[in-house]
Amino acid sequence: MSKWSESLDAMSAAPQHHRVLFENEEVRVIETLIPPGEETNVHTHCWPGALYVKSWTEFIRFDDRGVELFDSRTLNPAPLAGSSMWSPPLGPHYVRNIGNENLHIIATEIKSLA
Repeated sequence: MSKWSESLDAMSAAPQHHRVLFENEEVRVIETLIPPGEETNVHTHCWPGALYVKSWTEFIRFDDRGVELFDSRTLNPAPLAGSSMWSPPLGPHYVRNIGNENLHIIATEIKSLA
């Protein structure tokens, strides 16, 4: 799968916030839904992918040691619902929704780019 343990894959490590919508040998489409105030378990995203924003809110991404990696409040402007972006593979991390809305993303991970 990748250089990271399969046990840390988002679907294994954080299934309460991730759901597979489609998967084959080439791609995996996953839905991520993190309600306000919730935090995911530590997990990875092994493949790069295109992200489609269903809803956006403020969140902080931490590494597996609790070191802050990214604070969405630094984005200017913040992504709007209906927008898209690219994400590289993500090593072990967890996400804390610090906003007042759901963080809701559909990711199409490209397995052949790993």
